[in-house]
Amino acid sequence: MSSWRDLCAARKQRQLDAIPKQWIIHVPPDEQRNVLDIPRNCGLLTPRELEITETDNVQTLLHRLRTAEWSSVEVTTAFYKRAIIAHQLTNCLTEIFVERALKRAQEVDDYLKIHGKVIGPLHGLPISLKDQFCLQGMETIMGYAGWIGRIAESDSVLVEILYECGAVPFVRTNVPQTLQWGETYNHVFGRTTNPYNRYMTPGGSSGGEGALVAMRGSPLGVGTDIGGSLRIPSTFCGLYTLRPSYERLPYCNAVNSQEGQESISSVLGPMTNSLEGVKAFTKAVIDARPWRKDPLCVRKEWNEREYQLGDHGGRDAKLCFAVMWDNGVIKPHPPLKRALEMTKKALEAAGHRVIDWENHRNIEIYKIGVSIFNADDGTDYLADCALSGEPLIQTMSPDTDAHEYALDQPLARSILGERRHLSAYELWQLHREKRALRKSHLDHWEATVSRTGTGRPVDAIISPAVAYAACPHGCNSDDFYTSFCNYLDYTASVFPVTHVDKALDRPMPPHEFRNHEDEAVYKLYDPELFHGLPVGLQLIGRTLEEEGVIAMTEVVVEALKAATQT
Repeated sequence: MSSWRDLCAARKQRQLDAIPKQWIIHVPPDEQRNVLDIPRNCGLLTPRELEITETDNVQTLLHRLRTAEWSSVEVTTAFYKRAIIAHQLTNCLTEIFVERALKRAQEVDDYLKIHGKVIGPLHGLPISLKDQFCLQGMETIMGYAGWIGRIAESDSVLVEILYECGAVPFVRTNVPQTLQWGETYNHVFGRTTNPYNRYMTPGGSSGGEGALVAMRGSPLGVGTDIGGSLRIPSTFCGLYTLRPSYERLPYCNAVNSQEGQESISSVLGPMTNSLEGVKAFTKAVIDARPWRKDPLCVRKEWNEREYQLGDHGGRDAKLCFAVMWDNGVIKPHPPLKRALEMTKKALEAAGHRVIDWENHRNIEIYKIGVSIFNADDGTDYLADCALSGEPLIQTMSPDTDAHEYALDQPLARSILGERRHLSAYELWQLHREKRALRKSHLDHWEATVSRTGTGRPVDAIISPAVAYAACPHGCNSDDFYTSFCNYLDYTASVFPVTHVDKALDRPMPPHEFRNHEDEAVYKLYDPELFHGLPVGLQLIGRTLEEEGVIAMTEVVVEALKAATQT
């Protein structure tokens, strides 16, 4: 049998061989950290292809595809070329299947020409997929050497629905081994870097999507999220996303790690450069009635009343947002504090009320969630590694030039102590405690009615998604700002606010550190290193409130835009 290293090297070579030779560009040395402008300047893309790929608004793309102003073949070709450029610069892709994608795009164009109507609401739109969504006849490797050669016998339900909606799946994107990292590296395809600064991580586990969409190599990507895997790369890469509640969107027949762990469900969602894209994807998938194909999917149609904020006084009502300045576990860096201040000021200028969020039992929530994830003591990961003999990755730090504040043993160990394999009964008790904490937190949220002045509890919480902007590889140890929502099953979005500014975001004096990770995160901040990176925030709504969260995010984004224009 071949060694796991040989398997990985051969698979990586097959990936390289799938790149059309005429799409190979000159890649700058690692010393050039920001590579966002290279697609515009490398000479591979025509002016029309640049126009297509730099159309951020997904609704604009869909309109031009519906009216045949742009064909799906030319749109797919343009994004494919740019995706290949992005891959050469950031190593963001896994599966490259140009001919298959263009054949699908031609079918879509032919349908419009013959029938005079679109196939569905995503007609002709190229969509990238995280390397968990099975495509019939193709490998789904998910970062494990032992999964090389594993061919999908059928499409995942999401892919079936995307075809029904007229979309064109065209690439798949990189993930970390095990998926349980907020960064993106595996032995098969290697490390994905952040196009804003390649010394930094794009986040994870949907980091390949983050880097690709940030480089305009895809108009809309689909990632997954069990602890922040949509929101972390979205905030690190300046994107919009939605973390829906458990089972609102169809996950059936997608592969995953820790399959069978159903107390904290992984969910899927869109990652785009426009909030309009988040709505277009979410509504299209829900309107396809996914519960007909996925037995776990919630039977809930798109609710226009909720999108019109019917549970929040209506579109013309003044809302009350609560700001979580600090979750009491990890103190955010100065750029995050400034982004929160900017958002508060913008919302108040738009007539909305903003109050401080009072944290509630956060350490207990964190401890329960991490204990559930660790209940098998790594048995699932080790079994998949044993298929090839590859080692379980223990660190996201690079072999050379690793940052001095890399945290390879994050907060969980200091809170939980040494891990061990729990019995079924012990796991049931964790599930029971988690349910009790969800009820306690719901009551706490409802009690805010006494402070809002609207007659309603707080409409949404605004918080950091991560305590820092994109950080050096090996340093992203914090996920509690995001996993908080996964443990409580709160719907949440991420939206970009600003960029790190070394002149404005000066280091703060030391505070009383809560734990070793809080101390390391404080010491990590360097205005020069972080300068220019995107800074995003998270909006947290209630369980199964996808329509309302999208609408409230629109309110916040409109307020921020208005504030920058005054």
